Amino acid sequence: MERKEQLTRVFARSIRDILERAQVDFEQVQEIRLRVRGPLLMVSGGREYYLTGDGRLSGEMEQAHVVSREEIRETMEYISSHSLYAFEEEVRQGFLTIQGGHRVGIAGKTILDDGGIRSMKYISFINIRLSHQIRGCADPVMPYLYENGQVLHTLIISPPRCGKTTLLRDIVRQLSNGSCRQPGVTVGVVDERSEIGACCQGVPQNELGIRTDVLDCCPKARGMMMLIRTMSPAVVAVDEIGSREDLEAMEYVMNCGCKLVATVHGASVEDIKQKPVLRRLVQERMFERYIVMDSRGGVGHVSQIYDSRGSQLYRSERKAVC
Repeated sequence: MERKEQLTRVFARSIRDILERAQVDFEQVQEIRLRVRGPLLMVSGGREYYLTGDGRLSGEMEQAHVVSREEIRETMEYISSHSLYAFEEEVRQGFLTIQGGHRVGIAGKTILDDGGIRSMKYISFINIRLSHQIRGCADPVMPYLYENGQVLHTLIISPPRCGKTTLLRDIVRQLSNGSCRQPGVTVGVVDERSEIGACCQGVPQNELGIRTDVLDCCPKARGMMMLIRTMSPAVVAVDEIGSREDLEAMEYVMNCGCKLVATVHGASVEDIKQKPVLRRLVQERMFERYIVMDSRGGVGHVSQIYDSRGSQLYRSERKAVC
């Protein structure tokens, strides 16, 4: 089933008709947003567009199709295969993963229980983030992730929507499968928001390699500890680090002799130094490689690679790799 057909079938019929008419390459679509009584929005190629009733992409909000509560309800019925109760755990976390690895973020009225979120009702906001799996997009950076045959602690620094998760995913795949130059290694992935592997009913929808184990929907700090104790990975991969608990877990991973590949929101190594929790990462040279991404060459553009001392190893003005 082609990507467009696979995706559009989870929407309400009226919105499905709009998307089917849309003259857009769905390989470039990043997000589709539905808000009750709000305009139907699409992010494609890093730009936001309004979708009109006849499927045109417009820059004018007045021309946009206005999403109704019934369309939200019907869309959730299709997303949950008419059984939202079966996805109670996912709803509690605010997102579901559907076939193809696409992540559906939801918001509405939360129901609390003993201080925690028990469920959600009156779902009025839906954000579908399309999964992009691009084999080989990590090819340009892979030679920099090894030294003397050993994987190096690596931090990917990137602003939002620049392809860091796509790059991380392909790094995991290549580390796991190995190549004619480097043997494959066991990789443990902590996929807190189900974006790296995009597991659907426990099965990764994205290809992560033959030696990869995934902890899906598990908090990063707790998951890193669990993987070390139970799965004996040579490499642990996590997306979007940032909390003090994450830092403590990363130190535990490194002290156990396991290599770490992680991503963080930021514009540069200097930017990371300004964040109190992450400053130590740079000051104590915990990471041996820094991959810096930006959007100047398009989504997935790797602009620079540095070693632990801040020496520049790579600089590129080429187009996107992802």
